[in-house]
Amino acid sequence: MELTPGLRAEVEIVVAEADTAVHVGSGDVPVLATPRLLALAEAATVEAVRACLGDGETSVGTRAEVRHRVATPAGGRVTVTAELRDVDGTRLAFAFEAVDEQGRVVGDGRIERAVVGREGFLSRLSR
Repeated sequence: MELTPGLRAEVEIVVAEADTAVHVGSGDVPVLATPRLLALAEAATVEAVRACLGDGETSVGTRAEVRHRVATPAGGRVTVTAELRDVDGTRLAFAFEAVDEQGRVVGDGRIERAVVGREGFLSRLSR
């Protein structure tokens, strides 16, 4: 497969206590934490391109923009959909949207990733 705009993936969760702002440390209310929302969006971007990467390749996050619009309490279901919008060499640009079970937009944003060789990337960490 080829990395082309339009590739999509979805990640769905039921918000657990471990996903809340109280637990993550990003606030003091028991609702879906913004950092957790971003992590779910990143997971969807990874899944969207997983099958298209070559042997030894991976993608790494390089930029993120998130708007958290609606609070979701523990027990609420959230579905995050990410779509690859642009490919520029090794740079991948995604849009994502998170929706709750009532159809409300919980959050949205953009994520950029870069395709890298896994071994080369990891070897630079030990320098």
